[in-house]
Amino acid sequence: MALRRDSPPALPDELIEEIFLRLPPDEPSCLLRASLVSKSWSRAVSGSEFRRRLHELHGTPPVLGVLHDWYDEAIPRFISTTASPFSLAAPDCLSWRALDCRHGRALFLSNLSDTLELLVWEPTTGSQWRIPVPGAFLSDFPSAAFKGYFPDAELEWRTPTAAVFCSADGCDHRDCLGGPFGVVFVFSVSFEEDTDHEEYLTSAGVYSSETGTWGELTLMHDEFGNYTCISSVLVGRSLLYFMSDGGAILEYDLAGHALAVFDTPHSDDYERFNLMLTKDGGLGVSESLHPQLKLWSREESGSTDARWFLTRVIYLDKLLPSAALINPEDSVLVLGFAEGANVIFMITVAGLFTIELHSERVKKVSTMARRHRTLVRTGQGGAESRRACAAVVPYFRGRGLCQR
Repeated sequence: MALRRDSPPALPDELIEEIFLRLPPDEPSCLLRASLVSKSWSRAVSGSEFRRRLHELHGTPPVLGVLHDWYDEAIPRFISTTASPFSLAAPDCLSWRALDCRHGRALFLSNLSDTLELLVWEPTTGSQWRIPVPGAFLSDFPSAAFKGYFPDAELEWRTPTAAVFCSADGCDHRDCLGGPFGVVFVFSVSFEEDTDHEEYLTSAGVYSSETGTWGELTLMHDEFGNYTCISSVLVGRSLLYFMSDGGAILEYDLAGHALAVFDTPHSDDYERFNLMLTKDGGLGVSESLHPQLKLWSREESGSTDARWFLTRVIYLDKLLPSAALINPEDSVLVLGFAEGANVIFMITVAGLFTIELHSERVKKVSTMARRHRTLVRTGQGGAESRRACAAVVPYFRGRGLCQR
């Protein structure tokens, strides 16, 4: 007589959640694979209560990867930084330039001048929104602004940039995918009527996904330059900061719609600097200085005359492998900073590395990226510039991968 084998009793949902909460926090693919086992497991890991407990237990969500602007088919547009790599179908480099990434969204600017537009992309859901740039950027608006002063002036447009942010009131950014967002678009133009006089105009406008329109432009009669490879940082809920290829830092106040500009700690060698956030969430910059990485913070004074303070020095020769420091002055470059994760991305002759600032833990995330470490020429007196090598936008988000 054959023995009857009963199926083991199903685990209670509460116990399943407790097990899932203890999966490695820096490997979101574990939760993804768990969500594919059954619908009940998928509901367990995608519920708002589970995500809340996951955040309380592990804190900062892991860095999932980086988006880059290297025209290299051998390197995926999205480079995964997790131990179990995964891929995302990111917009291609030929059509879109990566600008920014924040609150679960990435922002791109089209490379086609005849149809200039912005693209907002949610990597974890695949949703996309195409946004035309402000009409003033493609019109004679700057000429009108200077009418009466320089009627015969010639225009020279500077490379624009933009930033994306969640615009939901009171959002903690744990579950804002699919919600309202805003985009800030910044551009500069110079007017030169003769060789002795040149005037500048920097403008910023805010787009709202809720209204589908751009607000009025905020103007500043000051030089700011081109925007190339440095992503913005958001301080608090209202202060956005951008850096130009000339080392100037632009502040845009989302609440007061005001612009201000100031310099890095040392204006004589601005290419060493990159924007970041300090430990307490204030404005900071990193400075690559062989063999050190210096971290600076800016005092909160509400004035453009506020001072910079050196807060920390990281000795790269104690963290990076010797192969990455063959010639540190030329071969080590900070490419980006992941807001909220407190992680810096550095590219070297040995590849792309991440440095967790709170623990100084170093992780190598790509070997192929080393080919884009090489310096390039800018054409201005043969000067070398590391800014033109690549633009890396850190992307981090600890939830959303498990929903289906």
